This record gives sequence, structure tokens and C-alpha cells, in this order.
Amino acid sequence: MSLTHEAEFSCPYCMAPNSIEIDAMHDIGQQQIVDCQVCCQPIEIMVTQDHEGDFEVIASTDEE
Repeated sequence: MSLTHEAEFSCPYCMAPNSIEIDAMHDIGQQQIVDCQVCCQPIEIMVTQDHEGDFEVIASTDEE
């Protein structure tokens, strides 16, 4: 059984789909910087979880 969950989000620069592994114990509510897997631009992400347990990745440029 894996302790991480895969989530997808779109790059705010090139709109390419990206995926990230989420550790529910440590990543919820944390802001992170990741590089786009296609264009390599830095993306600020925030991981949230709703009441049903689904994860949402909010991706923005580092200028926003």
C-alpha cells in the first residue's frame, strides 16, 4: 500500500499536464515550488484536500 497519491495539474506557463506525488501527512496546506516537466518553468503549487478526501493542486506562476 502506497502512502502517496498521484495528482495531476496543468502548467500555468505552457498548459502541459504534469503529475506530482502527494504525501497526505506532509503536503496538505504546504506551498511548494516544482519545475514543469515539459517547459522547466518554476511553478508554485498548493495542495489542498476537500471533505471527501480528494486532493486539489492549485498551480500558479511565481509572479502571481
